[in-house]
This record gives sequence, structure tokens and C-alpha cells, in this order.
Amino acid sequence: QPIFNVVARRTGLRFDLKVAQSCGGVVEAMCNNVADIAFVGPVTYLQARKRGCAEPLAVAVKSGRSVYYAGLFVRPQSSIRSIGDLRGKRVAFGDVNSTSAFVFPIAMLLDAGIDPARDLSAVRMTGTHANSLAALINGEVDAAALSFDSYDKAVRADVPGARALRIIARSDPIPYPPLIVNTRLAAALRGRLRAAFENLDDDAGVSPAMIRGYGGAQVDGYVGHVAPDHFAPAERKMAQVGDALKDELLRKSAERPSR
Repeated sequence: QPIFNVVARRTGLRFDLKVAQSCGGVVEAMCNNVADIAFVGPVTYLQARKRGCAEPLAVAVKSGRSVYYAGLFVRPQSSIRSIGDLRGKRVAFGDVNSTSAFVFPIAMLLDAGIDPARDLSAVRMTGTHANSLAALINGEVDAAALSFDSYDKAVRADVPGARALRIIARSDPIPYPPLIVNTRLAAALRGRLRAAFENLDDDAGVSPAMIRGYGGAQVDGYVGHVAPDHFAPAERKMAQVGDALKDELLRKSAERPSR
């Protein structure tokens, strides 16, 4: 909200901020002209781009980089020490279209030689990072996949049990979640918005603590011009985690847990 307040002041535009219920819902909102701007994971952006309704608006930068990470987490007393130990275990994932709570963690399992549809005893699709974290802390699953930003947010909020969790695997760098803009907006308006986000830190009314990114983490600022290959790592993971595998995992998640 503070960032959009500044952009509103600089552009004369008004913004109505809403929280979507799913990644897929954001794509539909963008492509059906219900939303003009969205803050999404890179996989969600790529899905909207494929349908021709979105382009990058701005991406946050921290310490000169625009990346974040996903992880696989377990409880402190767990005997699980590596991805290989997840065979026969129960694992929680977030939204099926989430970059860091599903696509990258599933690719991590595949890279480790684990077929998540066959080698896990149960798959729990929770819908959100927070729900996956809660399922793990409450002992409903043996491991959970979520972004480090979401985990750090839970730690900052003193969620009981979060700080004690162990990390057993960390993903490759993921392209940072972008702000995207609907391509139906006039090019001149998109340019005004891009410039306003890119120069946030030049505004006298903006303190460093106000410039926030994914998970509410403080970032250095935003850049409005994104390299064409910035999202290539996410495209490769999307290709690795195809629709057939998604369908298998959704079916598995609907099964009664074995324990």
C-alpha cells in the first residue's frame, strides 16, 4: 500500500488493491481485463504472457540482484536430512501454479530422482505457503515446500514453531516475482507507471523501510526494464513440471493419506 500511494501521487492515478485467492485467478483477472496490474510469481506471469495479456512492469532489486529461493523444510526433530529421505513421506505444496511453493520444489524432487507422484506417500496441496507451513508445524506432513521469503515472514511474525524448522534443500535462484501490467493499457500509460516504480527511491516522501517486495521483505528499489531472458529459468522449470504431472499430483492429493 505505501508503494502504491507514492505511485498514485506521482502519476495522478488511483489504485484499488485486492488479494486474489489463487495464482490462476490472477491470470484470469488480467486476461479478462478485471485487473490492470498484478504482483505475481514468475510462472504466473509466464502463463499470462502466453495468453498475450501481460508484460513486466517492474521487478524489485536487493543487493544488486532480482532473485529469490524456494526450500524444503522439516520439523527440528525429523530424521529427514536430504531430498532423498523424502521417499515414502508426506509433503505439502502450495498452489499448483505457484513458482516457489510448487513448480521449483517439484523440479527439485525430479532432479533428485524422486517421482513425486509415485515416491511420496502423500501429497498435500494446501493452496498457500502459510497453509503448508502450518501443516508442517502441526505434524500433518513430514516436509513442506515454500519460499524463503514466506518462511522469513513467518519468523518475523513469531509464528509458533516456525523459527525451529530445518531446511533440507534450497532451490536454484528463481527470477524475482514481478509486478506485471495489462497489455491493453495504452503504451504511454504503461511507460508512466514503469517510470514511477523505477524511481520510487528518488521520492522525498519515501523512506527505505517503505520499499517492500515479496513477503513484505525490504528491498532496495525497483527496476522497470527487465532483460528478455530474466524469466528463462522459470520457463525451463515449467517445461519440466508439465500438465500431465500436475494432474497426477492433484489426483494424488485427493487420495486418503496412508498415515
